[in-house]
Amino acid sequence: MAEPLLEARGVTKHFGHVQALQGADFTAWPGEVVALIGDNGAGKSTLVKTLSGTIRPDGGQILVDGAPVRLTSPLDARRYGIETVYQDLALAPDLDAAANLHLGRELFRGGLLGRLHVLDRGAMRRSAVRAFAELGVDLQDVDVPVASLSGGQRQSVAVARAVAFANRIIFMDEPTAALGVVQRGRVLDTIRRVRDRGIAVVLISHNMPEVLSVADRVEVLRLGRRVARFTAAQSSVEELVGAMTGALDPAVNGGGA
Repeated sequence: MAEPLLEARGVTKHFGHVQALQGADFTAWPGEVVALIGDNGAGKSTLVKTLSGTIRPDGGQILVDGAPVRLTSPLDARRYGIETVYQDLALAPDLDAAANLHLGRELFRGGLLGRLHVLDRGAMRRSAVRAFAELGVDLQDVDVPVASLSGGQRQSVAVARAVAFANRIIFMDEPTAALGVVQRGRVLDTIRRVRDRGIAVVLISHNMPEVLSVADRVEVLRLGRRVARFTAAQSSVEELVGAMTGALDPAVNGGGA
């Protein structure tokens, strides 16, 4: 059987006297949407930051393709094809969509102009148009500042940026928070398209109906540990909430840690 694309085994992390992760496990396979859920304080954010290289764990293992790795920074994670779309999107509002797509990875002109760090705006624009088209992102004008775009369009720009450079795993932290119904649906469609390209999408969300509508699997954290795993198509909102709160014994539905 093939190895998981990304795996955490017994990861621990404490901040002073607070034990945020107490031997947390997590698994992501290629070409799937796996939701990571849990109540506030369950350790979701800490686990995601650990797996994306933002913070270093105190113990446990992180594996990529079955091999242990050390992720000492987000740049390390990117070398393994891991990208993160944070809830605040981390976009530059005064720059256009093409510039945001290449933020931190700008393309420069050739020759002397390149040595002078003159941007190749034409190449960046063409690259952005291709990236948006591949994901079905509909932007009428890629040259306007992203501040003028709708919430759903800005979210799509952030997702497209991650997809353009991540060939393996994308973490998405509450990607539809504060979006309207139509915009939320477009973002979920984008997530499905990313999955269909063979990329693993890790969705962090408090919206249980949304989780069940887009995820293939669900992993539940509680008190810094994975306490349950579900196949989304065979689960209900009540089961997910029960596992999050401790009201449901994971062994009852076979979804244990």
